[in-house]
Amino acid sequence: MIEILEVSKSYNRGEIKAVENLTLKVNPGEIFGFLGPNGAGKTTTIKMIVGLLKPDSGKIIMKGMDNSTESLKCKQITSYVPDSPAVYEKLKGMEYLNFLADVYQVSKNDRESRIEKWLNLFELTQSIKNPIQSYSHGMKQKLVLLGALLSDPEILILDEPLVGLDPRSAFHLKEIMRELCNRGRTVFFSTHVMEVAEKLCDRIGIISHGKLIACGTMSQLKEMATGTQSLEDIFLELTEK
Repeated sequence: MIEILEVSKSYNRGEIKAVENLTLKVNPGEIFGFLGPNGAGKTTTIKMIVGLLKPDSGKIIMKGMDNSTESLKCKQITSYVPDSPAVYEKLKGMEYLNFLADVYQVSKNDRESRIEKWLNLFELTQSIKNPIQSYSHGMKQKLVLLGALLSDPEILILDEPLVGLDPRSAFHLKEIMRELCNRGRTVFFSTHVMEVAEKLCDRIGIISHGKLIACGTMSQLKEMATGTQSLEDIFLELTEK
């Protein structure tokens, strides 16, 4: 579903290499966890996948489409939740959701049923008619997640999606991610919460200094490290190397 082929990205006229020759494939029906220390290149990679940044070299293929030459088609099948909630704060919550539903051309019946379902699940029903600027950080995060789910995306890209969520909402999000993949969709997300990645992900990629240093299932990752059992131990050992 997502193919990253020898992608590189640098800043400051090439002096800072954020991502270097990254090659990675994420399959349909897969929850893929993307881990790395701060500054490793996770967010840069995600922004290139969703088309917010252009790679210096290489290609990114989304369901057989090049996201540089068929960017609009790629965006139509993709939803993205950034690491901090970016919303139009002067809008009311419901106006924001209807705006996104219009962008993704979600039908009236589908949007109404989906909005009602997600509002109840994430406990936003009472505040959805209020201006977004009155929301807490966690409420804004929930609203952005609702907006991403409205289109029933084929590819869901999440950058640190659990930050700011209360435990109940985090639990619901993890269930939603698995349910999407059970229907053949693809979830790609970055996180610093090792326990979540270990329990939830079908495969995990670890990036350090812009390079992919490990990728595989938990059992495969354990074979790359020496005598370790938890993902946290594996992560610390591999990134130290």
